[in-house]
Amino acid sequence: MKVIILAGGLPSTLIEEDEKMPKPMAEIGGRPMLWHIMKQYSHYGYNEFIICTGYKGDVIKEYFMNFYIYQSDITVDLQTNAVKLHRKQTEDWKVSIIDTGLSSSIIDRLYMIRDYIEQEAALVSYGDCLSDINIAKMAEEHKLHKKAATFAVAHPTGRNEILPMNDIGEYQSLQQSGIKEDAWVNACNMILEPQAFDYIGNSIKQSMPLPLIDCLANQGGIHIYRHSGFWSPVETVRDKTWLEGLWAQGQAPWKVWDD
Repeated sequence: MKVIILAGGLPSTLIEEDEKMPKPMAEIGGRPMLWHIMKQYSHYGYNEFIICTGYKGDVIKEYFMNFYIYQSDITVDLQTNAVKLHRKQTEDWKVSIIDTGLSSSIIDRLYMIRDYIEQEAALVSYGDCLSDINIAKMAEEHKLHKKAATFAVAHPTGRNEILPMNDIGEYQSLQQSGIKEDAWVNACNMILEPQAFDYIGNSIKQSMPLPLIDCLANQGGIHIYRHSGFWSPVETVRDKTWLEGLWAQGQAPWKVWDD
């Protein structure tokens, strides 16, 4: 499966120097959040990525075009512009970077890149959340339940919209349920079957501006994967500072890969 990363949102305001950067490029431990997310998926054997960009997508393109230079030590001959690499490091990744517009919705962005998934299921991640979700287990559950989509949910961090779920863990659309006390929120990771992209297209054509999870629940049915471990959106300076501290102490729960 390919991994779609939604990285097209508004500029980061996490710290002053990042204000003109795409939010997924804000750094944790000297590396963009985008890199952390990709390392997690790569750990589980998923090395082909489709990055949906919007605001300053050229910054993300430049990062990957010069990825091996950013990763390695170099010597530059300023007379000839020759570059010599030392301790060359890179990743076994194939990365497609697709401009999906400055103000497109999540549904719009996914629909724009539907042709890149080549009629197979795709993993999807937001570009501003870190977690230790076991991607392999989520994929196993997805295959078992045979739904158009699987959404990971996690316990809220205190400021997230509660998802309406019944006592046996089934998702209920906002129209079906007034439940607000169930402490589960969208954990920014999902798996979509090819037909899910057809449902998304139908929603767009019918001008039905529902959230993605409601759009798919109404048309094809979804499975909910409950994640009880670490998960954190990176929305504020406080979030970033906390995650920086965990990384510096060698206690970052989302670092499931080996160095």
